[in-house]
Amino acid sequence: MGNATGVETTGPFGDRFAEILTEEALSFLADLHRAFDGRRLELLALRKEREAALAAGATFGFLPETRDVREAEWRVAEPAPGLEDRRVEITGPTDAKMTINALNSGAKVWLADHEDANTPLWQNVVEGQLNLRDAIAGSLSYTSPEGKRYTLGEGPRPTIVMRPRGWHLPEKHILVDGAPSSGSLTDFGLYFFHNHLATRPYFYLPKMESHLEARLWNDVFAFAEERFGRPTGTIRATVLIETFPAAFEMEEILYELREHSAGLNAGRWDYMFSVIKKFRTRGRDFLLPDRNTVTMTVPFMRAYTELLVRTCHKRGAHAIGGMAAFIPSRRDPGVNRVALEKVGADKRREAGDGFDGSWVAHPDLVPVCREIFDGVLRDRPNQLDRLREDVSVTAEDLLAVGATPGRRTEEGLRNAVSVGVQYLDAWLKGTGAVAINNMMEDAATAEISRSQVWQWLHNDVALDDTGERVTRELVERIADEELAGLGGDLGAARELFMEVAVADDFVDFLTIPAYERMP
Repeated sequence: MGNATGVETTGPFGDRFAEILTEEALSFLADLHRAFDGRRLELLALRKEREAALAAGATFGFLPETRDVREAEWRVAEPAPGLEDRRVEITGPTDAKMTINALNSGAKVWLADHEDANTPLWQNVVEGQLNLRDAIAGSLSYTSPEGKRYTLGEGPRPTIVMRPRGWHLPEKHILVDGAPSSGSLTDFGLYFFHNHLATRPYFYLPKMESHLEARLWNDVFAFAEERFGRPTGTIRATVLIETFPAAFEMEEILYELREHSAGLNAGRWDYMFSVIKKFRTRGRDFLLPDRNTVTMTVPFMRAYTELLVRTCHKRGAHAIGGMAAFIPSRRDPGVNRVALEKVGADKRREAGDGFDGSWVAHPDLVPVCREIFDGVLRDRPNQLDRLREDVSVTAEDLLAVGATPGRRTEEGLRNAVSVGVQYLDAWLKGTGAVAINNMMEDAATAEISRSQVWQWLHNDVALDDTGERVTRELVERIADEELAGLGGDLGAARELFMEVAVADDFVDFLTIPAYERMP
């Protein structure tokens, strides 16, 4: 393992870790930390200031101070090699099996996820980097405990787009000058350092809340390109518009990253979580019904996605659709049929709205998404020529959360508690993407579950079907009843869920206290 000045690694030393944690790589991480971590912490403090203002009655709107950016004529860089055609993107964590399956899937792009579909278990952090480097070199293989062997196919492979952790998460196993490093800078830095010459360094950027945070990423990219003598624009980034504040700054985010921009993505599940989180204390005008009844066709979600397509194509950027949570089953034809129908309907809506491609979470869904986008794109690589000038979305449209139809029910509350606890149990054990009730759950959907419970509890909601008020005692009883039918020791996950779902203080991200419990 490397010995860079001022850098200490505290995680256990696994097989081949020295290939990733070299002295040169750790020195690069230290340089990134010293150059940018202070600004990262300042921007996180600005988030807290905005939250305080919202709690005091403020709201969101398009920024008057950036009006000139929105009204000026400019475009992002032309699509980068390997990102011209993104009609189907597969997502998943970077364990060896998923890496191989994703690269053999036939998708155009693989989102190699070190964020919501992953957990920052130290082993995952480093082994994921090893798997990516081996896959890029064409040498990755995997043999399951049952003896099944997985190898990379010979055909064309998807373009790899790596997603680092968000600005809010630290990497506690790498200390720079005694302070934990940024999870974002760690994931970005290790991937770029080891692969920028062997493949195109492309990234998905999660959880940003302002164009100032995009500016920080742009400066990080420029620093890395200059450090290693790469041309400006070598790095490209697609930003997930998955926080409520970012929806009001889409153009500004594209502008900040314009030479490095590869477009925007509709990160729908985190977006819904962010809506709940930002207005969690504001009463009935921002209460949502049961999680699974809030579809992409409800007014405030439709406004957000249509504005995203309009904004992207106005500036020459790709608009990428989001994840449908339904997953197919190779064992149950009925479940499989429903999943394919639901996913197909979702992708037809996105293709019809002008998106240039969309996400799937399972290789069996790649053909479904590809067929639908093939039918719309035909021989074109994208829909950048569809400017959607018919779309006009106001701040009031984005804020129309209270107009969402639906009910708040005991079944919805039970689902939120059960899914939240089951997911956290898997997360604490090192798995970040989990199939629960034929749905793909990751950190984003777990966040919706626990934040909705918190909002209902702290806004004195009475369930529409039973009339019972949501109290801590009711949530505790439901947790006991739901967990009794699951089996296994879920005590640690239950304790964590209660901490993030019913405590007086709202924790910004459930992954923060979860990470503190992780070795």
